[in-house]
Amino acid sequence: MNEQLNLEQSQKTLLHLSPQQVQFVRMLEMNTAEIEDKVRHELDENPALEAVTPLGDNNDDNEGSDFNETSDDLLQADYLNDEDMPSLPSSGRDSVATSLEINPSTQTMGENLIEQLSEYDLDTETRQIATYIIGTLDNNGRLTRPYNAIADDITIHTGHETTTRQVMDAAEYVRQLDPAGVGAIDLRDCLLLQIKRREPKTLTTRIAGDILDHYFDEFSNLHYDKIRTRMGIDRQQLKEAIEVIKSLNPKPGNDSASDIEDRLRHVNPDFYIEPHDDGSYSLGLTHRIPQLVVEQSFRPDSIIASQANDSGQSAAFIKGRRDQAEGFISLLKRRDETLMAVIKAIVKIQHKFFVTEDPANLSPMILKDIAALTGLDLSVISRATSGKYIATPAAIYPLKMFFNERPHDDSDTTSHQILESIKELIENEDGASPLSDQAIQDRLKSNGLNIARRTVTKYREKMSIPPARLRRKL
Repeated sequence: MNEQLNLEQSQKTLLHLSPQQVQFVRMLEMNTAEIEDKVRHELDENPALEAVTPLGDNNDDNEGSDFNETSDDLLQADYLNDEDMPSLPSSGRDSVATSLEINPSTQTMGENLIEQLSEYDLDTETRQIATYIIGTLDNNGRLTRPYNAIADDITIHTGHETTTRQVMDAAEYVRQLDPAGVGAIDLRDCLLLQIKRREPKTLTTRIAGDILDHYFDEFSNLHYDKIRTRMGIDRQQLKEAIEVIKSLNPKPGNDSASDIEDRLRHVNPDFYIEPHDDGSYSLGLTHRIPQLVVEQSFRPDSIIASQANDSGQSAAFIKGRRDQAEGFISLLKRRDETLMAVIKAIVKIQHKFFVTEDPANLSPMILKDIAALTGLDLSVISRATSGKYIATPAAIYPLKMFFNERPHDDSDTTSHQILESIKELIENEDGASPLSDQAIQDRLKSNGLNIARRTVTKYREKMSIPPARLRRKL
């Protein structure tokens, strides 16, 4: 074997970002809440950084929206949204259930179920297993882990063997709790639990229960004729039974924490726009960040800084913190300027929409269009718009909504306009004979929208609208 050493020379282009550039990119990606928290953190950590006005007092337009939540407050808000899984002791079974402090106005599903469980006369072991089962339910109130896996978990955590039968017996008590349907193993089971409790017991509820119990696959695929033939019922009876099934709640667990979830889903806009009658508008950032400056004693002309020059260590500390403060102030200013440049470009292109707030008035717009107006790199624009929202007098919109590809390069039609047209056609279709994607394409073409059938399919699926055979109604 001959071994050879070869020396090759190649040229590569590598992009190296400085620490300051990396920090700017991260700050650009932050939304309003995150950048306010970042400023608060810098003020706490760097004595050379000073706020001219208290944090949150620089924007009088944001009256009533106090910015005084700490990081711990935000963590607590997130914690309230989670269902606590009761902790199991390493040995013994005397303290499996954790002590819960229940606030009726913010009671989670898990807390509510444990409170109901306390009304049952159960032995200690069954109560502990049932409590653990409650802790494993997902946000919809459904049991996603098999009974044998739960038995293994409890055995491992407690050191005492728990059987699958014990878990199944304890689960039956959970399945009796309110709202009806919690503790189910799948959608069919969830609906069956609810129909079994439905009062009064009528022929319609019995038929509905039989459909769920014996013909769930046919029901899921809307094969109504098969169900009617096999059950020997008429069309009206089938229709009434299906209405009963549709009235059931497929996600019963969501109701328990709806107030908390609504609060946590609140969106804080990053920009605001206020159109005026003369066609002009006010546009700005919504954050309440004060003017930041270098603290007096850290400035080069201060007495403390002058005296520190005699001590190399003190001088290095003061200069380091001053440079850090100046750098942060510069990056924050650059971030705001970049965001304002991007939002001004978006509003300029989508001016007609912001006047009417009608999705039909959205213009075709892609990242390159914003780059052409601002001179910014595409990646910068993408980061500046990701996860950000703008508030209008009527609503709050994600910035990503305003980016619309053209179906054809020579078309002025936007994807939103096509989506709205498809949605309108489906909403007005005959339920007994829903429109196929080909039929929708033909209708759109007759209305001047010439797009391919596969594009119709793509946009229909984007709106989570099922195909024609699954939209068929009795």
